[in-house]
This record gives sequence, structure tokens and C-alpha cells, in this order.
Amino acid sequence: MSRVEEKQIRRAKRKKHIRKSISGTAARPRMTVFRSNKRIYAQAIDDEAGRTLAQASSLEKENRDLKLCAASGEKIGELLGARLKEKNIETAVFDRNGYLYHGIIKAVAEGARKAGIRF
Repeated sequence: MSRVEEKQIRRAKRKKHIRKSISGTAARPRMTVFRSNKRIYAQAIDDEAGRTLAQASSLEKENRDLKLCAASGEKIGELLGARLKEKNIETAVFDRNGYLYHGIIKAVAEGARKAGIRF
């Protein structure tokens, strides 16, 4: 087994452990983050209804020039926070999706906090 596969397995175990206790509702959605090698994706999910309430990513037309860095993560977090505020959602549950709370993941959370979302 390669080092990359081991790293993916460790992240999957962390993700499964975290998701046992975290769940989102319409009033307090689960805000999850996914980071690929090139892009950042964040979305707010109502787990009871199985719907995505809002999303933001570096794949959108106005965000395509964003690189994979903490500053871009903060911008994505602010954008998602603003979209949640439009829907009158003030609080959320942050799901780091198995990633360590560090760097880009932390920046997304701080960006959402800057937009007025409480975790």
C-alpha cells in the first residue's frame, strides 16, 4: 500500500468518526469543506431533508482565478457565509470532512465567521 493510499484511508477514518456526531438541520446546517489538489468546495447541507442549502467553490466563474491557498479559502468561506445570511441562517455546524483544522480548512471557517456565521 502506497503512502497516498494510507493517507486517504486515515482521512476516511477521521471523516467517519466525525460524521457520527455531526448532523445538520434546516435551521443549523452542516457546513462541509472539500479540498482537491486544484479547487476548494464548501456547502451547507440540511441532513434531515437531504438538501444542499447553499454552496460556494473556486470552480465558479468569478472565482476561477483563485489558487489553492488560505486566502482563497477565506474568500470561499465569506461567499458561503453571505449566501447563508441571505437565507436568514445565522448558525451552522462546521464539518472539516476529515481534514485537519489547519491552513485552508481553517481559513474557510474564519471566512464564514467573518461573514457572520456562528459555529
